[in-house]
Amino acid sequence: MSQSNERTLKDVLTELMNQYRLKQGINESKINAAWERMMGPTIIKHTAQIRLVRRTLYLVIDSAALKQELFYGREKIRTMLNEELGEAFLEEVVVK
Repeated sequence: MSQSNERTLKDVLTELMNQYRLKQGINESKINAAWERMMGPTIIKHTAQIRLVRRTLYLVIDSAALKQELFYGREKIRTMLNEELGEAFLEEVVVK
């Protein structure tokens, strides 16, 4: 019997991403793109910084009223972005 070494391209790329720890950077890029696409121009205008540290997303917002609104919507933001990523990657969203 011959043993098959065939694997899907998706499996190989996933293994490489994990091996070289590229997933964090790729997810950060996807989150930045999704944030700009999913949020309105007002939120984009007041978003000073988006930073991903491990599995926590940090949002720096320069408007107190908007900061409070986003603070209460953290779970919804996390859910929407995880759906966009296609996996339960984000564990927490912190609004500063």
